[in-house]
Amino acid sequence: MNICVVGTGYVGLVVGTCFAETGNRVTCVDVDREKIKGLNNGKIPIYEPGLEELITRNADEGRLFFTNDLEDAVKKARVCFIAVGTPPGEDGSADLSHVLAVADAIGTAMEDYKVVVNKSTVPVGTAEKVRNAVAKRTQLECDVVSNPEFLKEGAAIDDFMMPDRVVIGSNSDRATKVMQELYAPFVRTGKPILVMDTASAEMTKYAANAMLATRISFMNEMAQICERVGADVNEVRKGIATDSRIGFPFLFAGIGYGGSCVPKDVRALVRTATEHGYSPRIIEAVEDVNQAQKSVLFDKICKHFGKDALAGKHFAVWGLAFKPKTDDMREAPSVKLVASLLESGASVAAFDPEAMEEARRYFDDSLRLAPSAMAALEGADALVLVTEWNEFRQVDVEEVKRLLRTPVLFDGRNIFQPSRMREVGFTYYGVGTK
Repeated sequence: MNICVVGTGYVGLVVGTCFAETGNRVTCVDVDREKIKGLNNGKIPIYEPGLEELITRNADEGRLFFTNDLEDAVKKARVCFIAVGTPPGEDGSADLSHVLAVADAIGTAMEDYKVVVNKSTVPVGTAEKVRNAVAKRTQLECDVVSNPEFLKEGAAIDDFMMPDRVVIGSNSDRATKVMQELYAPFVRTGKPILVMDTASAEMTKYAANAMLATRISFMNEMAQICERVGADVNEVRKGIATDSRIGFPFLFAGIGYGGSCVPKDVRALVRTATEHGYSPRIIEAVEDVNQAQKSVLFDKICKHFGKDALAGKHFAVWGLAFKPKTDDMREAPSVKLVASLLESGASVAAFDPEAMEEARRYFDDSLRLAPSAMAALEGADALVLVTEWNEFRQVDVEEVKRLLRTPVLFDGRNIFQPSRMREVGFTYYGVGTK
């Protein structure tokens, strides 16, 4: 099947590449000429495990193409995916200007029937807006489908190739059959393709992310209570997660969620509910807890050293991305933490296995980027662990202690064993631990 994917960001690249991997002819389109030039020269603009190899193979085998020519890509395609950004406004609402601009361009370019698919995360009612935008430009028949993505950064290839489910929001039998044919190779193990109306499909994406965010914020609130009553949130997690009604995923205490998707979607859902006359108290509380949790490590640092004594202190920070296996720093807890330390007069040396280039976009020369995790430790008054990369889990803690000026560890992801760290001689602070 001939496909065009408009937008070569995180979602667009993964979607286009995985469809090419199953034998489709895919053209990825972007207005950014430098990005397209880079992709055609093998330069991948994001870090996602396994993506570079898939792009290279499918481009070499003539199934995957990159271009700035949207008109040509649309004319050749049977299915057009819209995968452009929907950045949040100041009020939390999703900005649909890019989505509707693409819809307008598709309507202008199309010469026959198309299935236009919203892959971007969009509020309820967007499918109708896209349909109207296309209809203003052409009298040709077109069906608009909502097909939300459920990709975890760091595991996006597996999530797409082996999905838990595929959600198709469609009001057209013709478009539904096209989408079922397109996704058939990905659900051979029996995972469902769920067909529903477009509004329900659009809502499903927001509901899923809001539920995951709720679990994270719930455990972070439990961690706050655990610290105050002398309980250990890690033991509490085991006690509740073994209940089959609850389960283990997304129940780790930490310093808040971030990234490009969950924070934005939670705020957009709040905005949508408010616009329709409902006050979403649980979802608002989820966001409030998450924002407060991002200050937890800084508060612990202030309590240990004294807030007025941070000037002149030097801190090592391990991890800048919002989660492991990505270079994404959008809404990352590290951004708020590092900014707070620098504003207090402290100096910071940071290391992240993948997000070093991204960090330069967020901080000027006031943040020193170390060439390795161990190099970041030299002369630091404390180590602050922000992102739980696997390579941080099995470090030589004796060497860590030797390199630090004082053996103090603020573990924002509870990856170290507190008793072990204290045996070695560390002053240890976790989240929700005794």
